Amino acid sequence: MLLRYVRFVGRVEEPVDVLLDGERIAAVDHGLPASGGPVVEGAGRWVIPGLWDKHVHLGQWASASRRIDLSHTASPDEALQRVRSALDDGAGADGRAVIGFGYRLASWEHAPAVADLDEVVGNRPVMLISGDSHNAWLSSAALARAELPARDGVLVEREWFEAFPRLARVLDLAPTREDYANVITAAHRLGVVGIVDLELEAGFRCWPERVSGLPPLRVRSGVYPEDVDSALAAGLRSGDPLGGLVTMGPLKVIVDGSLGTRTAYCCEPYAGTGSRGVLNYTEAELAGLLRRAVDGGLEVALHAIGDAAVDAVLRGIEATGARGSIEHAQLVRGADLPRMATMGLTASVQPAHLLDDRGIADDYWAGRTDRCFPLRSMLDAGLTLALGSDAPVAPLDPWLATDVAARRSADGEPPWHPEQAISRAEALAASVDGRQVAVGQPADLVLLDDDPLQVPRPSVSATFIAGARVF
Repeated sequence: MLLRYVRFVGRVEEPVDVLLDGERIAAVDHGLPASGGPVVEGAGRWVIPGLWDKHVHLGQWASASRRIDLSHTASPDEALQRVRSALDDGAGADGRAVIGFGYRLASWEHAPAVADLDEVVGNRPVMLISGDSHNAWLSSAALARAELPARDGVLVEREWFEAFPRLARVLDLAPTREDYANVITAAHRLGVVGIVDLELEAGFRCWPERVSGLPPLRVRSGVYPEDVDSALAAGLRSGDPLGGLVTMGPLKVIVDGSLGTRTAYCCEPYAGTGSRGVLNYTEAELAGLLRRAVDGGLEVALHAIGDAAVDAVLRGIEATGARGSIEHAQLVRGADLPRMATMGLTASVQPAHLLDDRGIADDYWAGRTDRCFPLRSMLDAGLTLALGSDAPVAPLDPWLATDVAARRSADGEPPWHPEQAISRAEALAASVDGRQVAVGQPADLVLLDDDPLQVPRPSVSATFIAGARVF
């Protein structure tokens, strides 16, 4: 396939032709012959490498449209009003569990109670998941169906993450093939060619069967501690093929909590509380997991939001030589950035979280928000930066991520710590998996009608994966 007369972003020279031969770029030059293959007239459009989202929970994102929207609720009572309205409109009438998503504990003045949820939903199985996905509010019927102990409040952190696969099974939360196809097609329209899928499942078992019949998408499928021994016993290493365009990804470890649940592990307490957050794994447990990953040839993706969690992760990596990424790295001490760079780690950051977390951070991390989402400092320290969404926590939308990274705000809001903004060119470079439009590179490309350095949300004209046009 020949892409004729396309221009590179940030360059002033004349447009060129790009020849795709199978899954690779075969030539980049002026006046290339079509060689009998199809020709796509670029007409001076901009060509960029295909976009990647480096942190997605694809199954939960695929199911998001069927969940009750609980975002921007000011209290448990307001969330319950939305649940009541959804039930009145027929939610759960088919006997399936009712799922909600999006509330934030840190913005509520009092904690939710199971008894209050039961009063609204009766004996229906209902599960309400927080917007940061670090806690869940379940009805007694949902707890009983999953054979979980009765409780007064929410499931939090490690207890919640370990319960989720069982809840997903007994509450029948699995997305349909159509759900997956819909979100993959929507990603193609945005120019997305690949994701790192960190869904709470044994993806190395699920993806080989799932991939058949779906639109093409490059996927690196992560594995969690509960399943890592099985993956290693199967001889799987990061990068090994799992079927189609899916490969084995990293070992994902959720080391600490989140700001929205006030469980991210910090060096100083949250303002107005005596809590510094939580570590979901002891340092000995973490070191053991990292050694297994190193010995088994797995990269790691280590969730660390608070600055004390980042330090704990870095000490574990220093002790084991593990390679990979720190996910989120939302609050980081300045001295830890060069440590991360020296170890060759990637900072995998989700800029759109800034939009939801800035107010909570101002309330609970007062005096330290100058080092929240420190993208500018990360690049200045020599770190490799990779952007993503953490969908469904934020939409799977790389243009939203790059825009927030550059502006540090949403429309109508002042920039939040603008000194930590990066340029649109830097944000774009952090969204393409380190790839370029060059000979020998994968034939995963995007044609844009607009210059992405000038237009926050350029129109995508075409998306190509492995040399085939998918949009």
